[in-house]
Parts: sequence; structure tokens; C-alpha cells
Amino acid sequence: MNNTLVLPLLIPLCTAVLLVFLKGRIMAQRWVSGLSGLLNAGVAALILYQVKTEGIQTLYMSGWVPPYGITFVADMMAALLVLTTSVIGWFCLIFSFRSIGEERESHYYYPLFQFLLVGVSGSFLTGDIFNLFVCFEVMLISSYALIVLGGTKLQLRESIKYMLINILSSALFVAAVAYLYGVTGALNMADLSVRVAEAGQGGVLNVIAILFMIVFALKAGLFLFFWLPGSYGAPPTAITAIFAALLTKVGLYALVRVFTLIFYHDHAVTHGWIGWMAGATMALGAFGALAYKDIPRILNYNIIISVGFIAFGLASANKDALDGAVFYLLHDMIAKALLFILGGMVISAAGTNKLSEMGGLIRRHPVLGWMFFATALAIAGIPPLSGFAGKLLIVRGGFEAEQYVLAALAVASSFIVLYSLIRMFMAAFWGEERTKASASVEDTGETSSTHASGGYRLRLLSGAGLLVLVIAMGIGAEWVLGFVTEAGETLTQPAIYIDAVLKE
Repeated sequence: MNNTLVLPLLIPLCTAVLLVFLKGRIMAQRWVSGLSGLLNAGVAALILYQVKTEGIQTLYMSGWVPPYGITFVADMMAALLVLTTSVIGWFCLIFSFRSIGEERESHYYYPLFQFLLVGVSGSFLTGDIFNLFVCFEVMLISSYALIVLGGTKLQLRESIKYMLINILSSALFVAAVAYLYGVTGALNMADLSVRVAEAGQGGVLNVIAILFMIVFALKAGLFLFFWLPGSYGAPPTAITAIFAALLTKVGLYALVRVFTLIFYHDHAVTHGWIGWMAGATMALGAFGALAYKDIPRILNYNIIISVGFIAFGLASANKDALDGAVFYLLHDMIAKALLFILGGMVISAAGTNKLSEMGGLIRRHPVLGWMFFATALAIAGIPPLSGFAGKLLIVRGGFEAEQYVLAALAVASSFIVLYSLIRMFMAAFWGEERTKASASVEDTGETSSTHASGGYRLRLLSGAGLLVLVIAMGIGAEWVLGFVTEAGETLTQPAIYIDAVLKE
């Protein structure tokens, strides 16, 4: 057993409790949050090293071995996601220092941020299906508070959809877990895999599998994404960036884990539906990215396209496709955080979120402009940046699985992503600079203090750190693939995960 596995939850949890008692002491909250983030990233890196050198790591809480008690499991996929989460969380935290505003900081922004990280890391590490629900709820309750923090009209209006859809999906999640336990008598995911295989996936188990699919599709924004564009456009940039990077990805992770470990025996039913939803998500997301001409909506529809792209990898369900899904998931977490940070800075600099009212920013903000351009190329999958390897593997896996229509949609959606982001770049940074529009806090999600030169440099530095990761992940793709292929091997061979968890 490896007691280190609980630290990615324990560190932000203890930090959040401490920060509650530092209410009103903004500078102290910043220092504690920043140092906690660095410590958490170090622990996550240690877990990744242990998984790489020693194999899958497990922790049986209170010594209760499976199928009893709560189990935490770090296979390569979980370890990579926890490390990526901690790194993104730290950079978004640094961005928050000069963008979120002291009013929000004094109303428990940093404790809520830490609780969100507890839920995300717990979702990745848990080996128990009910504990997955618990970690989802920790994450969601924190996100409910963050999405309305500040209390603008836009936030209050858009948060209603976000809360209602997640409350509905959580209710369905509880029902699905109850039905699954009633049929199998198990909650441990490795044990569930064994029992579903013994019973034969069909009949009522397929119905339960479809129910889980609906739950995770709602949470990930897969096909049923009507709530996402407006909800993610309401809070300030720092909050939107962490939402875009992590929240939908937890839903995608749950889909991948459940449908490669538990419900993988009847691809015609489960993976067939996932494939249809992936295709519809890519197509509808592309239409949205083309239709709108304001930055928040364009960026939010780019989230939706990437969700469909990763789900396409799961639907193909072969080694190349699943390797690509893991690689692209890691890339997309980093790149989306970066894209939203830069998008928020563009809005702040232009004083408006409408492309028709922007222009000429390259003269005042050349570094910001070229960082945005490089990020657009990475998200579109232009080599040698980080988006290329994952997209290539997913498309190749799609052809191997004879998913030709989905592969064509995936390639077409990549071109549309490139077009939508380059259109944004051209509108904002080229041409004549327009008269600066009057931008309210509700429009931009930023406060007036964000325009100070020191704040601008710190925010740009946080974006630059993420951009370095995007470039390094692309140039060092062969090295990253050494980790990703190990993660993909566990997904394609569930026995590896099962043997590691049930070994005692």
C-alpha cells in the first residue's frame, strides 16, 4: 500500500481549512495557496514516478482490502491526470492573484479553489464507484459557489442552468450506482469489472451502462452540452480557465474509466452510442464556434469540440485510439487553461468581448498576440505542438476501427477550430485599433485592478508557463508517449488494473 496517494486530497483539503481562518488576510491567503500548490505538484510528480518504476499503486483505507472499504488507485492514467491537475491549478492560482479582485478573494475564493482540487484529484484516484460520486459532489459544490462568486446578474442568471443540470445528473448518478450495486453487490471498480464479466453484460446491465453514459455525458458536455456555453461564460477568467481545464475532463475520465474497465463487453451498444454522441458533439460544437462572434462563446464551443474528439477515441476503443485519447486529454487540459487565460487578457485589453469592436492590439500587446497565435496552432493540432500527436493517434485509431465518418468529422472539426481561433486572432490583433469600448465587470469578468502593469506581467507570466508546457509536450512527444502508452495498455487490458487492486 502507498499512503502517498491520499496526499493530493489531503494537502488542498488542509489548505482550504486553514484559508477559512485567514479570511480578510489576502496576502497570507495568496502565499499559503501558492506554496500548497507547489507542494501538491511535487507529491503528484512523486506518485507518477512511483507508478512508472513500481507499477500501479494502491491504498486501502483503514486496511480494509477490496472489495470492502474505500480504495484509492493510481495507475498511469490517474497519475498523469493528477499531476496535470496540480500544475494547471497552480498556474491558474497565480493568474488569480492579479485578476480575480480583492472582493472575491475576501469571500473565500481560495478555500473554494482548494476544495475544487480535492474533488478533481479524488475523482481521478478513487477505485470505488460510490466514492467517485462523493468526489464529484465535492468538486461540484465548490464549483457552484465559484460560479456565482461576485454576484453579477450574468453569473446569477447563467448559474441556474449549470446547477440544475448537475443536480439532475447527480441524482441519476446515485440511481445508477444503486441499481449497479443491487445487481452485482459490489462498488469497488475492479471487483465490479470481474462481476460484470462473470454475469455477462446484457439485459439490465446494459440499461445500467446507458444510465451511467447519460450521467457522465451530462457532466462532460458530451452531446447534452446546452448548459455549457452560457454557464462557462459567466464567471471571471480565472474561474472559467480552471472550469474549462478540469470540470468537463473529470466527466470524460469517468466515461473512459467505466467503459474500459466495467462496461466494455458489448461495444455495439455502449461504444456505438458514445460514437454517435462524439460525432454530434464535434459537429454541433463546430457550428457554434463558427456562428458566434464574441470571445467567450467561441472559446466555450471549442471546449465542446474537444470533448467530442476525446470521446471519439473512446468509441474506437483500440490501442492507438485510447493512447491518443489519453495524450489529447492531457494536452487539452493544459491548452484550454492557457486559451481561456489569454482570451480573458484579450478581453481586458480591448475592453470588450465582441470581435467586431476589437482591432490593432498587436501594437500594444505583441507578446500576448503571438502567445495566442501559438496556442491556437497547438489546439488545432499543428505540429510540432502538443495537440498533434494525440489527434494523429485518435484519427489513426478511428481508421483502424473503421470509424471513417467520425474520423472525417474529427479532421474537419480541427480545421474549424483553427479557423475560429485564427479569426479571433486577426480580429483582435490586426487592423486599426478601435476606440476602447466601455466594458463592465459583467462583460469581462475582470476588475479594473487587472489593468495595472504589474498585474498584467504576472498574468502574462502564468500564461507563458502553460505555453512552455504546451510546446515541451509537443517537442517531447516521444518521451510523453512512454507514459501515455503505459496508460493506454491498462485501458485496453483491464486485467492489469484488476490484478493490481485485488492482489490481496
